[in-house]
Amino acid sequence: MQKLLYLRKVLFKKEMETLNSLHNIPINSAVLKAFFSNLKYPKNKISDLKKSGELIRLKKDLYVNSKSVISKELIANHLYGTSYISLETALAHYGMIPERVYIIRSMTTKRAKSFTTPLGNFEYKTVSADYFSIGIQQEIIENQYAFLIATPTKAICDMIVATPNLRLQSVIAMQSYLTEDLRIDFDILKTLDKNIVSQCIEVGKKKRELEWLLRFLENIGAHINNIW
Repeated sequence: MQKLLYLRKVLFKKEMETLNSLHNIPINSAVLKAFFSNLKYPKNKISDLKKSGELIRLKKDLYVNSKSVISKELIANHLYGTSYISLETALAHYGMIPERVYIIRSMTTKRAKSFTTPLGNFEYKTVSADYFSIGIQQEIIENQYAFLIATPTKAICDMIVATPNLRLQSVIAMQSYLTEDLRIDFDILKTLDKNIVSQCIEVGKKKRELEWLLRFLENIGAHINNIW
């Protein structure tokens, strides 16, 4: 009996080492079954891990190891794709806005969708494929995992494009939106990439608003009363 208990403990330890080797990468049941292929009933093992809280179910057939360092950005990329982190989530990630963000927001080429999970709410906005590919980058965290995220400039373009009923009719209005509504510091705005804005104007929606953004960035160093 003691030997049997010992063998079960050893087997459990090996199984958990296998699970922990996945770190925080969301995985589906096919991958989990492959990891537990030495068991007669891998589906039962997966069910047990869910019940014990070792696995968190994100949506149908997608899980994450609860013992790992959870990255909501990484989860967002896997939950619905192809997608990249953007909007207020990206701005907060870069420290560009003071507000805390409670919904993880992304852009996708698929239809708009929302998910409620045990780890929070995730929201996706639709953009065209041509627009999608502009101004995104891979963020590598401690050489352990990576996720796709909008650059600071693209995140602002996305805010303008994806915000319903946002109509900015002048450079003054654009400045007010950026510095008063979003509360982004002027020093940060000076670092934005005008080339990314130009590319977004070519293929994106709300071209007029994006043109006001570009003009604002082109003249940001000038005195407002002299230029605008």
